[in-house]
Amino acid sequence: MDRKSQGGGQGLYTQSNVSSILGDGSAKIDRMKTLAKSALFSTLLVSGIVLAAAVPTASGATWFVRAAPTTVVIGNYSANTQPVLNVKSGDSVRIETVSGSSNLFRQLGLKDNEIPPALTAIEAGVKERGPGGHILTGPVYIDGAEPGDTLEVHIEKIDLAVPWAYNSFRPTAGFLPEDFPNSANKLIRLDVARNVGLFGPGIELPLHPFFGSMGVAPPAWAGRLNSAPPWMHAGNLDNRQLVEGTTLYIPVHVKGALFQVGDGHAGQGDGEVDITAMETALNGTFRFVVRKDLHIEWPRAETPTHYISMGMNEELVDAAKQAVREMIDFLVTEKGLGRDDAYMLSSVAADFSITQLVDGKKGVHGMIPKSIFLRK
Repeated sequence: MDRKSQGGGQGLYTQSNVSSILGDGSAKIDRMKTLAKSALFSTLLVSGIVLAAAVPTASGATWFVRAAPTTVVIGNYSANTQPVLNVKSGDSVRIETVSGSSNLFRQLGLKDNEIPPALTAIEAGVKERGPGGHILTGPVYIDGAEPGDTLEVHIEKIDLAVPWAYNSFRPTAGFLPEDFPNSANKLIRLDVARNVGLFGPGIELPLHPFFGSMGVAPPAWAGRLNSAPPWMHAGNLDNRQLVEGTTLYIPVHVKGALFQVGDGHAGQGDGEVDITAMETALNGTFRFVVRKDLHIEWPRAETPTHYISMGMNEELVDAAKQAVREMIDFLVTEKGLGRDDAYMLSSVAADFSITQLVDGKKGVHGMIPKSIFLRK
């Protein structure tokens, strides 16, 4: 089954996949019958396969997209990728992601039943891939999104899908390839109950799950972009601030935006210096809002406490300059400051940090506290 044959390009589900949503046994059947009578449930059942499901939430319909060979892209963002799901502005979508290599995980000592079945299915079933390596679920088409708009992505929920993560580096990659010409891989067990990663004897890492890669399609003229470098489409930002409860703003470049997500991280330091974080499988819920009133050229974000500007460039100094300029532009356009005052406020109140040093284009982000603004 190719993407175009999936009931209008909607997400792929088996009956077993929706058990967690609808319940098991007769309860599942009763739940499906009840929902099927409602305008709030949309489903297509063909030979035991359910294609897309929606149930009500406070903010609109919630859709579910499983990671499967027909619902992922490996290694690129492109305006030509067929969407796996169409939603409306205001809808929430629950998205499953996987990451890594099942062969690597076996080498690290994981048993087959500890490896997500979706990962092995994707490895076997997806032939077209590259030029990057990230497994990205999607794209999701958001009705009404047009070039020049902004896609407001509310990261409503992030859940760990497995109780482990891994970290790796390899020759020629990372920030210090001249110091580390070898490869190394490490399995990091996660104590989910205590919310820590067990790095080694006497070393525990607090978990802050986030998606390293969240983005939309680039402009059509850009072609098929490698998933590794971030750019105006967002993509592989590797910004550890973008945890549950934050919002990402991405300029829209093609009709429908075409949102993709993956590269789950259980945690990461600013810099991500060896080229990987605590890589893991995550499930996330995202609410998409099309903003016709907001026109930006580069991604921005906000947390409950801060506004975030971003810069990305092959040269770290140029990435930092872009992040500062984006902060100034935000303060001028959204807070009504003059450019001189915005420059000065950026100096006395904003903190600029290295986001990552290893994705081809280096990242810098600036954070300014919301609490200093006494009026919204």
